[in-house]
Amino acid sequence: MTEIKGNPLGYEKVTTLLLKFAIPSIISMLVSAVYNIVDQIFIGNMIGYHGNAATNVAFPLTTISLAIALLIGTGGAAKQNLLLGAKKQEQANKATCNSIIMLLVSGLALGVISLLFLKPLLVFFGATKDVMPYAVDYTGIIALGLPFATAVTGLNHLIRADGSPTYSMISMVSGAVINTICDPIFIKLWGIKGAAIATVLGQVVSFILNALYIRKFKHVQVKKEFFKFDFNISFSICTLGIASFFNQLAMTLVQIVMNNSMTKYGMESAYGSDIPLACSGIVMKVSMLIMSVVIGIAQGHQPIVSFNYGAGNYKRVREAYLKAVMTATIISTVGFIALQLFPEQILSFFGKENDPAYVRFGVRLIKIFLFGMALNGIQPITTTFFTAIGKAIKGTFIALTRQVIFLVPLVIALPIFLGIDGIMYAGPIADTAAFLLAVILMFLEFEKIKKLEKETE
Repeated sequence: MTEIKGNPLGYEKVTTLLLKFAIPSIISMLVSAVYNIVDQIFIGNMIGYHGNAATNVAFPLTTISLAIALLIGTGGAAKQNLLLGAKKQEQANKATCNSIIMLLVSGLALGVISLLFLKPLLVFFGATKDVMPYAVDYTGIIALGLPFATAVTGLNHLIRADGSPTYSMISMVSGAVINTICDPIFIKLWGIKGAAIATVLGQVVSFILNALYIRKFKHVQVKKEFFKFDFNISFSICTLGIASFFNQLAMTLVQIVMNNSMTKYGMESAYGSDIPLACSGIVMKVSMLIMSVVIGIAQGHQPIVSFNYGAGNYKRVREAYLKAVMTATIISTVGFIALQLFPEQILSFFGKENDPAYVRFGVRLIKIFLFGMALNGIQPITTTFFTAIGKAIKGTFIALTRQVIFLVPLVIALPIFLGIDGIMYAGPIADTAAFLLAVILMFLEFEKIKKLEKETE
């Protein structure tokens, strides 16, 4: 086993480390996003926008699964690296093993609850009468795969933190490739149920690959004696992962509020309820695709920040953050340009509908709601940074700013005065407010880190 003093997180060039950890993380996050987007593309083209609306209604369950996986996975990864940086080997072993236990139990619990309360949940998530049959067929099968989906995402974080980002990437890509190949075949055979079966099959394959890695950890020992549930360690893991959890859970809340608002105000507009519901799902998935790259960069810089903060190497901590923010901002700006220049082409990927109202609404929603995309690089990086240095409360607060503190109230309030257009304008206003707040809080934190750096010198 590699000794702590030989851990490259403490001495290798920060840019090299960021590339090493961020690229596989980005690919893994993109693959996770592609699971849902591929379904929506094939369903939209082979079934129609009612099928697209059904995947949108099912999406909150997927984001809840991801939220739980991030709570345990990012928390466990941060705890593991902080303890290794502080040379507490046995505690790091226990943290990893407790993370694995929690991932398996929580994923199974979520799957059971989803199946028991399927229809009430779909109503709560915004399913209309016409969409409900599609949503039941699709989500009922997706719920069976939630234990695998939760474990796969959480284990990916632990594997990356162990210094094997490439293995994590291969695991995710393998599942995505299977999903993509099987989707059109299975949809042709079993309709919308086939898309769900293909998704679950891909998740099972990724889970098997990750499970095989458990006995191969390099920097921690995953042995039977460490697989004893420890409340204090588990609580600490959840505390460190709470920011990522709330950030993802906030996306779930936004999705539910958006679905119900689109249905309500869509009925009062010329578009009806189903067109806004379907287009809303497409916009959220497209946004998620771009933000997956940004979040991948955030996850890539996490082990660098955690280890060096634990070891007192504050200069490397600041360098890792600044390079991550710069890269994420470039990515989000490129995404903004593409969204503004090619909204109709992006919409057409999810089904070539002949309804002019569908195209008109979808294009306006993409251009207006995502107008603040260029500003969205800093918030996920800053959220992950605070988690990585053990300041989970600040990380949680920043995670909640855009989605819960700003966006949800705006989505509820603005349509009262502006109708369905109010939902569109809520997006860029929330993005701008969250950006400014993250900049201020990070500036103040950097002043503290500079003082620590001087004291260390």
